[in-house]
Amino acid sequence: MSQFRLARISLLLAAIGLNAAPALLTSAHAQAKPAAAPAAAEAPKDTVRPEMFKLLDPAVFKEMMAAKKFPELQERVTQAEAFPNRTPYEDYVLNRMKLALGSSSGNDAMAMGALEAVITSGRLPANEQAEFTQALGNYHYNAKNYPKAIEWLKRYQKESPAPEKVRNALVRAYYLSGDYAGAKTELLPVIADAEKAGKAPELEDLRLLGSSAAKLKDDPTYIMAMEKLVTYHPSDDFWTDLLSRMQRKPTWNDRFRLDVLRLQDMAMKTLDPLEYNEMAELALLAGFPTEAKKAMDEGYAAGVMGKGNNAGPHKALRDKANKQAADDAKNIAAGEASAMKSKDGTGLVNLGYAYVTMDQFDKGIKLMEQGIAKGGLKRTDESKLRLAIAYAKAGRKADAIKAFEGLKGNDGLTDLSKYWITYLNAPAGAAAAPAPAPVK
Repeated sequence: MSQFRLARISLLLAAIGLNAAPALLTSAHAQAKPAAAPAAAEAPKDTVRPEMFKLLDPAVFKEMMAAKKFPELQERVTQAEAFPNRTPYEDYVLNRMKLALGSSSGNDAMAMGALEAVITSGRLPANEQAEFTQALGNYHYNAKNYPKAIEWLKRYQKESPAPEKVRNALVRAYYLSGDYAGAKTELLPVIADAEKAGKAPELEDLRLLGSSAAKLKDDPTYIMAMEKLVTYHPSDDFWTDLLSRMQRKPTWNDRFRLDVLRLQDMAMKTLDPLEYNEMAELALLAGFPTEAKKAMDEGYAAGVMGKGNNAGPHKALRDKANKQAADDAKNIAAGEASAMKSKDGTGLVNLGYAYVTMDQFDKGIKLMEQGIAKGGLKRTDESKLRLAIAYAKAGRKADAIKAFEGLKGNDGLTDLSKYWITYLNAPAGAAAAPAPAPVK
């Protein structure tokens, strides 16, 4: 998870604290003149006593804060706090000044205490009430007091016309507090809203959803998060995780292993050397030496094959694939006549896919289609799967998706076909995900 820390709000709060104060204090200052009112008259409620005003004069405060005279300002605040019988309005103004001083000087404890007092005073205009509530939630988040952050951010959502502003902070507060169910609950509509708007959900949101689901042992939600990650933010790690989980299902049939590697080879930038090796071996066993040769060539080009203790075995396998691929290229045409005469379409399907591995897509696909139409296949689903893969390799996306959609089976075929479609339907320009970093 990427690092996430809410920006400091000191400058914003300092500005709010000071700029709002002059209007509040000016009337009080005017009333401080000797002829203001009879001594016995009750002072207006929303005023500040002249002696206190001298300490908290916003013009002086602003000037001293600009000069970073924080100790002197703290002394003024301390003296103002010593006034007996302060009115609620005097407390409100005092806390506005403490908020400005605390946020500007880095005294978070002072700022947070003053913020809460100002918010609960009931004197803030509605627009400021929401902003101050968000600011207090942010302070608690940065202080890693996530339960309090959740409390204030949830309050902001109730009071603000723009509750989405704090979604990111709220999600992370739930996650970092260990409330993974809360994080999941907040994330699901965020992701759904993004997709509804035709936008890719944020990488970080999908990662957090996957991580929350993993903590909750909620496999369906985890799989859903991974499926969206490989769709919108594909990476080799995400594809490996998703396909590995698919193959660990109790109903998975390993006869589709080569087809999984074929998907990985198309969807991922680089395979593990063991996977290149396995793909080459399985392709040779299936009678597709050109596919085996390509797998070994890719592994060598990626710089992961032919090294260390495996250099010898890798070279031997590569030499074998190269020789058989060369022989196949020379003799492949000779097999067409016998395949055409065969009672079933197996030979045509295999021959057609061999041509596909040689990048002769039109010829190969035509033969495969003829073979499937001819029938008599031992495993029709496997032949149709190879044809769908051939369409994908040929760039015939619509045909490939239609073919994959028609493949169903509780032995893994449905899932595998689904992930081929996921790969084919990935939005153009889907950004590759960077390596994850911890949430902070």
